[in-house]
Amino acid sequence: MAHDVARHPSPGAAPHLALRSPIDRHTHQVLRAAVLELVENEAQRHFPTVMHAGAPGRSVRHVEDPPLADAGLRADVALALLRAARVCSTRPALWLTRPGELSPHDDDLRWIGPVAWASGSLAMPVGLVVVTRRGWFDPVSDVRREWRRLRRRPR
Repeated sequence: MAHDVARHPSPGAAPHLALRSPIDRHTHQVLRAAVLELVENEAQRHFPTVMHAGAPGRSVRHVEDPPLADAGLRADVALALLRAARVCSTRPALWLTRPGELSPHDDDLRWIGPVAWASGSLAMPVGLVVVTRRGWFDPVSDVRREWRRLRRRPR
């Protein structure tokens, strides 16, 4: 995924990687597939937040039920997911699925720092993207894509 580094105001803090517009074709395909996977596989209206790493259909995941209260634990989870995702995909993505609208929620914001630390530790240019049934967005840059009715494309 194409990411720019968004400067963080704290010295010594991990930089946040943010999507820039326009996004490349690969990133678009991966994130569209992540939204489609959520729409097709999650029947419940309310469901727990899930962190995914890899590619849709070939990812590892962590279900946040209950949510992790400690940033250090979230960093450890993000690091473990990214390490495992390198086996699943040559260009792993990291996305958070949750119910609700395409606007920043507390769950999204709690993961930004730990994800930045984990991706920096592995020298992987991966940032956090939030996926809902309506589309996806980057909580750092606010680059987004929304659909009214997403359907699988005919082959």
